[in-house]
Amino acid sequence: MAHTASEEAIRRVKQGLPYGEFEELRAQLGVPASRLAAVIGVSERTLARRKKEGRFKPDESDRLLRIIRLYQRAVDVLGEDPATEWLTTPKRFLGGKPPLEFADTEIGAHEIDQALGRLEHGVFA
Repeated sequence: MAHTASEEAIRRVKQGLPYGEFEELRAQLGVPASRLAAVIGVSERTLARRKKEGRFKPDESDRLLRIIRLYQRAVDVLGEDPATEWLTTPKRFLGGKPPLEFADTEIGAHEIDQALGRLEHGVFA
């Protein structure tokens, strides 16, 4: 029986996302590893361990996948370069925080997703 996208994502999170996915997202966003690590709640020492181990723990993977999905959603709405700029530039409606850093919690990520939905439908820029 085929797995749904959600079932596949859950399996990948439980297994632990490969370290390469962190590096790929970091490169796409053009941010330092320390900044992305802070967003997913991982210290620099832990990040160094995960790099050596080659994989993140399930809870870290869950947070990393949240940011990967948000990045993909921003690219779908805005295009690749504008998405990167939008996610990493401080926004007044977020109290001066960049969307990437505001998305360090599930609630914050939901708010960013809602903002992307409004952008997609031309409600505000």
